[in-house]
Amino acid sequence: MTKKLVLLAVVITALSSCNKNSVEISGILEYSSRGEYIFLDELKSNELLSVDSVMISADGSFVLKRKITSPSFYLLKINENNFLTMLLEPGEKIKMTSHHDSLNYPVVITGSKGTKLMVDYNKRLRKTINSLMQLNDVYMKNRERTDLPAVIDSIDNVAQNHLNDMNNFTKDYIDENISSLVSLVALYQQIAPNVYVLSPDKDIEYFKKVDSSLYSLYPEYEPVVTLHSQVQELVSQLGEIQSSPDGTTGKMEAPEIALPTPKGDTVRLSSTRGSIVLLDFWAAWCSPCRMENPNLVKAYETYHGKGFEIYQVSLDKTKEAWIKGIEEDKLGKWIHVSDVKYWNSIVVPLYKIESIPANFLLDKDGRIIASNLRGNALHEKLAELFR
Repeated sequence: MTKKLVLLAVVITALSSCNKNSVEISGILEYSSRGEYIFLDELKSNELLSVDSVMISADGSFVLKRKITSPSFYLLKINENNFLTMLLEPGEKIKMTSHHDSLNYPVVITGSKGTKLMVDYNKRLRKTINSLMQLNDVYMKNRERTDLPAVIDSIDNVAQNHLNDMNNFTKDYIDENISSLVSLVALYQQIAPNVYVLSPDKDIEYFKKVDSSLYSLYPEYEPVVTLHSQVQELVSQLGEIQSSPDGTTGKMEAPEIALPTPKGDTVRLSSTRGSIVLLDFWAAWCSPCRMENPNLVKAYETYHGKGFEIYQVSLDKTKEAWIKGIEEDKLGKWIHVSDVKYWNSIVVPLYKIESIPANFLLDKDGRIIASNLRGNALHEKLAELFR
């Protein structure tokens, strides 16, 4: 009898341990298609590893189970464009309800604190994105007005307020969840493709803060190790580039660029020597870039006669989209070049571009004297140089 009780205790202990090291995700997907699958991918630093899948039942229900031993990131997805990022922890039993076509914004989700925190953040981020898109619509409707510069200033101020609010919200979110892996995800949130809420150069203290906290808690978790390496590299780069307390980049010479214009002629950046030059990186698909373009037009019209030039490099995917963007925004007066290779453009690693719009202001000898000047900041700097 005693041996049986001991054996029973061992079995119960084993089952209990097994439950603690597993996660169960069950849910209802409204309006799902018959015979469709839902997938679970483990999120690594440089890849997604598919670990499970199940066919969604006729009533939209599904159940997925996964053994895990520590907090980890996963993607619950229907396809590459419809997914929910989840932070799963051992022992969690997650229940959710979502519309089939919008996993990223579940109607209800319970059982996973980390995932719920990320869902709440996504909703706040979506609100900001929608507000900025509405401002873009306002600009498009008012492009022909005679008082366009005043309209642009107003739009720019409102947009900057939205961006500042989202930036501050993200910092507060990180401070409140500094010991959770959700703070790592918050560092890399985007307003638009490659337009980040937090800037590695301006918000480096938050990258260092998250790294310091998570590396002490999860020193062997691959995404945390990757962040640690990135932060060390960032600190090193900023130490090399930022040579003065006002954020300018000192007297570093701008690397040479030699790319074709829309007509196919190759124009070198060095051909602009003798002028104060704004080296601007943009793309027709980038809404923040398009909203900044009227400010560039205004600056060009004001200072070109005094020796100001713009050398604008596009990260567009197609020549047609690039040319259309130039025509729509009335940018034809200055120099345009591109290899039309999107983020595979040769200029991306050359100038360490992580988001656009991005720009560098060059002196008459082609040396960088300031970076990422937008709105009134650009006009103030040009007024100072041409005074």
